[in-house]
Amino acid sequence: MPRTIAIVEDDIAIRDNYTAVLSGQGYKVQAYADRPTASHAFSQNLPDLAIIDIGLKEEMEGGFLLCQQLRQLSQTLPIIFFTARDNDVDTISGLRMGADDYLTKDISMAHLTARIAALFRRNDLLATPKLDSETIRLSHLTVDVNRMTVSWKDIPVALTVTEFWMLHALIKRPGHVKSRQQLMDESQMVVDDSTITSHIKRMRKKFIQLDDSFDHIDTVYGMGYRWQQ
Repeated sequence: MPRTIAIVEDDIAIRDNYTAVLSGQGYKVQAYADRPTASHAFSQNLPDLAIIDIGLKEEMEGGFLLCQQLRQLSQTLPIIFFTARDNDVDTISGLRMGADDYLTKDISMAHLTARIAALFRRNDLLATPKLDSETIRLSHLTVDVNRMTVSWKDIPVALTVTEFWMLHALIKRPGHVKSRQQLMDESQMVVDDSTITSHIKRMRKKFIQLDDSFDHIDTVYGMGYRWQQ
């Protein structure tokens, strides 16, 4: 059975483009133009993954409301915010509401489909009995690579898929600097430098919220970032 992806986007051209691309990838796509229509459909039957714009017609934060509804219905349904609004307030709000990733509309469709595949892979792995896995341990950090889970001092860290692969790139060789281009390559992203910087900042904040002494992700000005033990 093909997986079902719901797209909630009020711009008809963008909505049709997403639908065509994802249908061509073999997914069953359900497209909605506004929050009430999508909300009603979700209350009847949940998709396997949801891609949601934040501003939906007259509702400037309709996507946030929809994300809250979906999280009440399912704690594990993958949710991606896909929006033209790229600022820390929107991003942090979206992730706190339970979204798994937050992508801006300048992201390539190849990047979007890679994120979707990664989220499905993570959910599949989390649903299977725990098997032997590649685990990386550095000080208080534990990363299960196959299951894409992260913990700090045995407390889970809720990283997005993008953040996970950026962290993985940094910890593979602690102390070695990773350029922004290397982080893009390893996380399958095609974005500008400011977006990489935003992902790093948000990832740092998540660790600091658990441990205010956390200082292991260094910025090496003019070069990139490194995991410092």
